[in-house]
Amino acid sequence: MEQSLVRMENGRSRRAGALVMFVIAMTFIAPALAQEKVRFPIGESSKTLSYGPLWVAAKMGFFDREGLDVPIVTMRGSPLTIQALTADSTHVANATVDTLISAYERGADITMIGGLINGLGLAMVGGKQYKNYADLRGTTIGTQTLTSGTGFALRLVLKSHGMEYPRDYKLLNIGSAPDRYKALTSGQISSTPVGVPLEVVAQKQGFNIIGYFADDLPNYQFNVYIVKRSWAEKNRPLIVRFMKAMVVTMRWMMDNREVACAYLSKEMAISVEDCRYASEYNFKNRIWDRNADLNVDGVRTLIRITAEQGILKEPLPEPAKYIDSSYLKQALAEIGKK
Repeated sequence: MEQSLVRMENGRSRRAGALVMFVIAMTFIAPALAQEKVRFPIGESSKTLSYGPLWVAAKMGFFDREGLDVPIVTMRGSPLTIQALTADSTHVANATVDTLISAYERGADITMIGGLINGLGLAMVGGKQYKNYADLRGTTIGTQTLTSGTGFALRLVLKSHGMEYPRDYKLLNIGSAPDRYKALTSGQISSTPVGVPLEVVAQKQGFNIIGYFADDLPNYQFNVYIVKRSWAEKNRPLIVRFMKAMVVTMRWMMDNREVACAYLSKEMAISVEDCRYASEYNFKNRIWDRNADLNVDGVRTLIRITAEQGILKEPLPEPAKYIDSSYLKQALAEIGKK
């Protein structure tokens, strides 16, 4: 009996000790668990697969690891995306280089810090009676914007095929890729640019792939991460954490394509097969960069083209005028330490 009481007492002591250790541990752990993530809204202009890394980072936990709560706000075109950034409504804008240059030259306090879409992953899709660029002469073509982003690239591609706007065709500002696709299927427009792999989806439904933008504009930095300089300098640790999340996301997507496509196919409402095709296309053509870096030569191309539009004058600036690579460099250095 006495031995039983001793054993019971020892058991109580061990349980009490364990309880004390648990309380002590929770004293240190609870604040960390209770600590709220930093709200870090970002803006982008098209929820398509090309922008997929943003949703992977948000939904697969890569932003969470950096203590960031990242709402992704889809806006209609790069100009609005940059306006939201300069108004402090977002902390990062995913927008086109031509829009950044135009805004910068008008006095916007912005800079690009990395690359999301490092090339033109766009294809020109035509209605069933339009099989080549020549067939588009005199027709109405759908676009997301008239003078920037996709619309800017569209006009350049058509110009390379001998067509000038508005002499040879009309542009109808429709908006997002799904809206443009609806306009195409209804016959409202003759053709429209769509992001890979939507051209494959369209082809399966009897539409024609007229051409790929990258064939006409092979060295073109399309979409970048943009920050407001003054805000970013005051909040450098947050920007670095954001870029760390994007680097880790890009590396994970490159090394885990099947898992990534299993998620993205549902998020973007495409088949796994089409996602595989697009991912292979984007990584093979370096449209997606493993380190979330941008293509400096591609930025130089945009500077030259922007100058041809009359926005810049000779002597043309170097890309460094519009780029701050310090955030990405710090992110890569911190990742390398782990």
